[in-house]
Amino acid sequence: MKKHFLALGLAAALLAPQAAGAEGFAINEWSAEGVAMGGARMFAEDDAANVAYNPASITKVKGEAMKNSATYLSPHGSYKADLVADPTKPEYGKNVVHAGWAVGSYYVKQINDKEWFGIGAFPRFAMVSEFERSSKVSSNAFFSKLNGVSVTPTYAHKFDKKWSAAVGAEINYVGLELQKNVNTTLLGGGNGTTQIEGESYALGWNAAANYTFDEKNEIGVVYRSRITHSLEADLKGYGVGVGGADVFGNAYGVVTLPDSWSIGYNHKFDKKTRVELNATRTNWSTYDALNVYFDRPLVDIPGRPAIGAATSKSESAKNWSNGWRYAIGVEHNLSDKYAVMAGFAYDESSIPFDGGDFLVPTGNRRTYSLGARYNDKKQTVAVALGWMDVGSLDFKGHTGDAFTKAHTYDSFTKIASISYQRKF
Repeated sequence: MKKHFLALGLAAALLAPQAAGAEGFAINEWSAEGVAMGGARMFAEDDAANVAYNPASITKVKGEAMKNSATYLSPHGSYKADLVADPTKPEYGKNVVHAGWAVGSYYVKQINDKEWFGIGAFPRFAMVSEFERSSKVSSNAFFSKLNGVSVTPTYAHKFDKKWSAAVGAEINYVGLELQKNVNTTLLGGGNGTTQIEGESYALGWNAAANYTFDEKNEIGVVYRSRITHSLEADLKGYGVGVGGADVFGNAYGVVTLPDSWSIGYNHKFDKKTRVELNATRTNWSTYDALNVYFDRPLVDIPGRPAIGAATSKSESAKNWSNGWRYAIGVEHNLSDKYAVMAGFAYDESSIPFDGGDFLVPTGNRRTYSLGARYNDKKQTVAVALGWMDVGSLDFKGHTGDAFTKAHTYDSFTKIASISYQRKF
């Protein structure tokens, strides 16, 4: 039964579509309890999802545990775009609601009094956004999707009553799809659509440590490495070639997912109530550009190599800045079997005016959440609800866009999550 449980959970995590849920395209919704506590979930007792939140805390799992979680995210938002053709008549629109799931699966086994092994499959990076194909902002992007899953085998060691540490590998998968409208008529081509779709696997690592001051106070730190993907993709250009011809080829690019540091503090007021504080710094400066190069030009006119060179690539500077995420979570045990949780998180926007786009049109975010948990000796079930105020964002249009600048507003994400854990 354990093997079937784990296989089912890993398959669900690897196959589920994902949705953006936090700063940039980072995901923090890895379990219902984590959602309920705003992501401040680094010191949970007997929770297999510690593999994701804080690998050093898998030493708090007694025996053997498996856990599956599913989080539903539904983003909403509006925009105003000042158009190149007529700045006095801006375009107003909304994103096409494209809900997704963040799925996690975890397994932890206590080897002996000093050693633990854990493995998780969960999304660290993902996003999805869609706008009307006939809108002017579609020159920037009308459909963008990044599916991501990290598989993290982890080893943890408990040195004494105060110190524990962990180290793990990360096998990271990304699947990327970008679609936008392209007008190449001034270069001798047509007015059509490009689609870039590809996937990549890359390796990273993580490390964590916990220190217990006394029975009420604990501190921990987690580092996750940056991961560089060399992405190979299919290029499909519909109606963009000479005379409106379709163009098919290959595309490639390099995308570096950022490294991050998390530090957390846990305080137990008594046996029933505790509070966690968490701060995460993500080095988004690694996202300095989104450059994609084609093995053949969209517009290829004999004797005009300059035009071919100009349409053999899609370059866009981003120059994001490093950012912080702050979270606080409270957990209160009503009895031996029932508990309630609440949380709040604040994400700084790392997107500059000249580096924003309709792929990830988010500003400063505030997330409010609550949840409940039932547990007995063998099973744990938790549910959570959250509401994220995504904030507004201003950014300018890039070369080839039909707008000079854009403003997103009234943006929010509805969140619902459920988790189930079984101990053996």
